[in-house]
Amino acid sequence: MIIRDKENDRYSRQTLYHKVGCEGQEMLMDSRALVIGVGALGGNIANLLARSGVGNILLVDRDKVELNNLQRQLIFDETDIGKPKAEVVARELKQANTSIKIEGRVMEVDASNIHELIKEVDIVLDGTDNVKTRFLINDACVQLGIPWVYGGVVKAEGMTMTIIPKTTPCLRCILPNIPEPGSTQTCNEVGILNGIPAVVASLQATEALKILMGKEPSKGLALINIWDRKMEIVDIERNQNCQSCGDGAIDQTASADCGGE
Repeated sequence: MIIRDKENDRYSRQTLYHKVGCEGQEMLMDSRALVIGVGALGGNIANLLARSGVGNILLVDRDKVELNNLQRQLIFDETDIGKPKAEVVARELKQANTSIKIEGRVMEVDASNIHELIKEVDIVLDGTDNVKTRFLINDACVQLGIPWVYGGVVKAEGMTMTIIPKTTPCLRCILPNIPEPGSTQTCNEVGILNGIPAVVASLQATEALKILMGKEPSKGLALINIWDRKMEIVDIERNQNCQSCGDGAIDQTASADCGGE
């Protein structure tokens, strides 16, 4: 396969990297990715995927840009306040790379539409800010056999894990049940540094590129603390009794919103 002439220079530095090359670039250009939540995590992820040449990108978020978003959601500026995040990100990235197809949908993700959203894509990326949506993504991706990359950030800390259905552990292997409301810290309560979503999103986007090019994804749960400059990889084993990827039944009844942190 030969990359289209007009794209030779755009991706030249990326294709020089031996683990990508022209063949890998062609695979990216033929790929389809879904980013759910386009705030600090999802906005960075979408930016990296678009500039890397992932050919078809769908962005989903129900929220509008707020002033407090600008500290960490780097794709927005003051003129975007009050506008739908999904539409703004799609507009900006269309200008950054006119050779790809990118769509922004302003909508809430719930059990009634999650399967329709993910069934036609090759990978799903988590840019959300709530656990309920992540469980919804996890269960739907496992059921349909679609890889997804989990990510979460708060304070100066973040975590990410790549999930390949029926091959790697899934989110429910770590957390069998959705945590009770108020039991986990949120950015609204304890704050966040703007560097941590950029780091975690970079890891998530790189994992997506690897999967879309047919490369081996990284294993384990990555824990990052940029304040203390620490990173740890925790080995996770599949739970054969997991109600999502094991012998248990998948619960798709809970609804969730799709705002992005």
